[in-house]
Amino acid sequence: MLSVHSDTYFMQQALAEAQKAFEAGEVPVGAVITCDNRIIARTHNQTEQLTDVTAHAEILALTAASGHLGSKYLPDCTLFVTLEPCVMCAGALAWSQIGRVVYGATDEKRGFMRYGGKSLLHPRTRLELGIMEAECAALMKAFFREKR
Repeated sequence: MLSVHSDTYFMQQALAEAQKAFEAGEVPVGAVITCDNRIIARTHNQTEQLTDVTAHAEILALTAASGHLGSKYLPDCTLFVTLEPCVMCAGALAWSQIGRVVYGATDEKRGFMRYGGKSLLHPRTRLELGIMEAECAALMKAFFREKR
């Protein structure tokens, strides 16, 4: 049985958000932020819906988590996101001083690891990748297959 406090469980929640983005015609990226093993923010890409290029799942999740906690700093939080963050999102994550980032699929074209790697995050941020990678990548591939 899957623990509700496992990385896989939280990534499943992020993947459910990515599915919502997929169904809305958005690039299917989903994110959740946890604090003390509780989800305090859950979002997905909304760049088309909001007509805002910065409305990435990670940015929206940071805003929601900061509002929930009443703090711009999130050192006790973990972001679970289905796709490797871009450089813009990595910068926002650094400013938030988020404690941990966990992502599923690698973004070989736009991912922050290609453009500076972990040094783009806050020095104390722990980074983990590849959680449910196949499932996260499959949703992304299905989305772009439909678009072509």
